[in-house]
Amino acid sequence: MIRFAKHYFEGINGIEIYPIISLVLFFIIFITMVIIVFKIPKDSIEEISNLPFENDSQNNNYEQS
Repeated sequence: MIRFAKHYFEGINGIEIYPIISLVLFFIIFITMVIIVFKIPKDSIEEISNLPFENDSQNNNYEQS
């Protein structure tokens, strides 16, 4: 199966650029996400991490219905 695909893709002009574009795009997105994660204030992270443990009236109304 791979031999068939390899033979098929060898006939397409300019196909060798697509893996390079994919790799560059992946690294751009990955580095961007790492930067965003490190820029989030610690207070915000603590607040978000405690959300499942909060017991406010809005959550209770949904559970009782």
